Amino acid sequence: MHAVRSEIRHGVTLSLAAGLGLFPLGVAFGLLVHQAGFPWWLAPAMSVAGFAGSLELLMVGLISAGTPLLTIALTTFLVNFRHVFYSFSFPLHVVPNPLAKVYSVYAMIDEAYAVTAAQPQGWTGRRLLAMQFSFHLYWIVGGLVGVLAGSLLPAPIAGLEFALCALFITLTLDAARSRAQVPSLLLAAASSAVAYLVIPDSALFVALLLFVFLLVLRFLLAVRSGRFGSSARDSGVV
Repeated sequence: MHAVRSEIRHGVTLSLAAGLGLFPLGVAFGLLVHQAGFPWWLAPAMSVAGFAGSLELLMVGLISAGTPLLTIALTTFLVNFRHVFYSFSFPLHVVPNPLAKVYSVYAMIDEAYAVTAAQPQGWTGRRLLAMQFSFHLYWIVGGLVGVLAGSLLPAPIAGLEFALCALFITLTLDAARSRAQVPSLLLAAASSAVAYLVIPDSALFVALLLFVFLLVLRFLLAVRSGRFGSSARDSGVV
């Protein structure tokens, strides 16, 4: 029993550093839900039905704008498609219970993957699940705190909807630390510009599709010319 508690405590401890950033994002999400005029229970309901922080922030804006359901579904697929690649190195094999494994797949968020990537060895099922459940709890509680704070504020906070954009800008700047990443930034900017000029009503969805297509094309050209290996080493991938 002591070993079980120790593993759970270790998993919770590993979640603390990233949790310090996840909790305030959850608060921002709850505030957005309240300011959009949605009922308070929508924040925890969305966090239980689909645990994906950045997507949930994006979803509030999409629902508020009356975005068609098909567009929301395809946007969800594109935004979360990166999780497919997480599964290649995520230590899911340490979770033996089928139901627990389903939850681990469901809770495979960016923060959980980042922690396991930084410490690829020594994981157990209890430690991994404790870490993932902690992240889930930070987000749900943060959302509830945000909804409560929103109900107590005398007026809406202007510019709060920029929280998601600010998050992605920070992640982009953190990822673009080498010259090898500059082409990807230019492709993203070009995709956004074309989408907003050609189909402004569905600019986000079109930009995502175009960007994915251009990234795949860039990858194929790099492989064909033999530059993929050197580019990966320059960017620190291998």
